[in-house]
Amino acid sequence: MDNEIIRKALYNKYIEPTKKKTEKYIGVEIEMPIVNLSKGAVDFNIVHSVTDSFLNRFGFQPFGKDDDGNIYSAESPENGDILSYDCSYNNLELSFGREKNLYNIQNRFFEYYKFLNQEFIKYNYTLTGMGVNPYRKYNHNIPIPNGRYRMLFHHLGSYKKYKDLPMFFHSYPEYGTFSSASQVQLDVSYDDLPLVVNTFSRLEPIKALLFSNSVLLDENEELLCCRDMFWENSTHGINPHNIGMYDYEFSSIDEIISYIESSSIYCTERDNKYINFEPIKLKDYFDKSVITGEYFDGEKYKTIEFIPKLEDIEYLRTFKFIDLTYRGTIEFRSMCCQPIKDSMCISAFHLGLMNKVNELSCLLQNDRVLYHQGYNALELRKLLIGRRLPNFIDADDLYTLTKRIIDLSYKGLCERDLNEEKLLTPLYDRVKLRTNPAKNMLELKNSGVNLQDIILKYGEV
Repeated sequence: MDNEIIRKALYNKYIEPTKKKTEKYIGVEIEMPIVNLSKGAVDFNIVHSVTDSFLNRFGFQPFGKDDDGNIYSAESPENGDILSYDCSYNNLELSFGREKNLYNIQNRFFEYYKFLNQEFIKYNYTLTGMGVNPYRKYNHNIPIPNGRYRMLFHHLGSYKKYKDLPMFFHSYPEYGTFSSASQVQLDVSYDDLPLVVNTFSRLEPIKALLFSNSVLLDENEELLCCRDMFWENSTHGINPHNIGMYDYEFSSIDEIISYIESSSIYCTERDNKYINFEPIKLKDYFDKSVITGEYFDGEKYKTIEFIPKLEDIEYLRTFKFIDLTYRGTIEFRSMCCQPIKDSMCISAFHLGLMNKVNELSCLLQNDRVLYHQGYNALELRKLLIGRRLPNFIDADDLYTLTKRIIDLSYKGLCERDLNEEKLLTPLYDRVKLRTNPAKNMLELKNSGVNLQDIILKYGEV
């Protein structure tokens, strides 16, 4: 297939929508672990019952049912909000229709959350604000029984067959069933694309310092944000252009398209069947006359051959920390689920800085606390998701820099004149105490606080 046809298709999907942006909207997605406080596996029948109660209370309409007829996603016809289960019925997600005011999102989130927890507590269950389910070892960590998640589970579980790759694979292919994220989508204009991607890529080490909240308790308590490892050292990370950070400085839209073209595709659909295959770089995918993959026939996996089609671009799924979407938005997705009462601090932080992206770019390019010391942004992120700061970083200087960045976000929010700057209060507290949710959780645990009490504390509104 002619390369220009592929590039044009990518341009139309990811770039063209950014030319139509005249107003600035916000989209928020919050995943939360469901915890059985009795230390047993989450009973999915209870989850389905709570889902039904939620739909009855808020008038959401089902639009996704699994192979057993159970609802895994439903949408509000009133505002576009969505309740869904991400990968597993152990992980509940609330996504919000686009808004201009963060308080509108926060108010609905708290209303939904309080109702859900009132229903869950009847069974001694709770939702909580942690990036890894603290009781994951008790759960049935299995995917939602439908084509997409079954395919994804199969893909992640195939890591053992890649014996000749120069990479380490972790042994948690089911991580999607017990890890929870918090994501924000912001409208972005065409002219700002390279600047936004470059600037927010440099910001990732600071975000690790502020938002880390995923710890593998009793297994690896030195890594405060194991989300990075989950994706990078899985089959998603076979091509590093599919995951993590951009270790690249973009100077044009054309270079962004080239980067997307260098990412890999690993699934598609034919005849309503998901097909999984070894990851293939997009630019190579369309050069192949036939591709061999696997699909589930209802009982077992079977081999299938198929011919690539341009429409398969719709199945290109990357997991970059900063992703362009077909909606003309930038999605920021490197953050863990936060303690529930602080859930909006992520969106507020990014929203304020988007309004000050030029100043943020200047601040980070001239920084000497983190940068210009022999480490790039990707390496610094890996260092700052650890429990201890590396010796070459001065803690006083680092937290001074972090406060300057929060101050910049504060100013950006003040200019919106919606009082949203108050949502940054948890971040100022974290700088003052030199902590983040992961560190705080470990300090509580190591001081003898019962894990269940921590779970409930992180679930407070």
